[in-house]
Amino acid sequence: MIERISRSEQKRLFKLVEELAVELTELTGKDIKKFPASEEIKVEISNCKGLSGGARKRQIKYLAKILRQEESLEEMYQFLQSRKGSLLKENQLFHEAERWRDTIVNEAIERNDRCRSDQIAFEPDYHSALIADALAHFPSLDEMDLRRCTYQYVRTRNKTHYRELFRMIKAAVEMEERKAR
Repeated sequence: MIERISRSEQKRLFKLVEELAVELTELTGKDIKKFPASEEIKVEISNCKGLSGGARKRQIKYLAKILRQEESLEEMYQFLQSRKGSLLKENQLFHEAERWRDTIVNEAIERNDRCRSDQIAFEPDYHSALIADALAHFPSLDEMDLRRCTYQYVRTRNKTHYRELFRMIKAAVEMEERKAR
């Protein structure tokens, strides 16, 4: 997915990884041994155990920094979900669906503005690399419904279409997650 991530969105993404780090510090010694991560991460999790106050917060932020450098955090989310019933994975899927929706809508709004400045009609079948990318990632999405909801929202700014677009994308994200398991 090609997107421009705002500074605020980057902070939100960092906060999600920090929440992961906090939950990791609450693992027991047995769970840390079984945890699917490098030794460096396991050591940093163990380093957080005896700390409190500001020292603990600093150590958690450092652990989050190390986690952000990892290729994929999927195994870690899966481990926490199976071990502790963590909701972090669900939150991550929710935010992923929001990002897809927002990038698709922002691209359509930019396209609409360009069409308006060029004095041509904005059509629902406009060329969109993001929609093509979304369809490649989530084959269960219906292209016509996706385009229709996006077009209707851009034209009317009616929040109903915005919510419907989110529901469609969220369902596709969840379906892909179920297939992956």
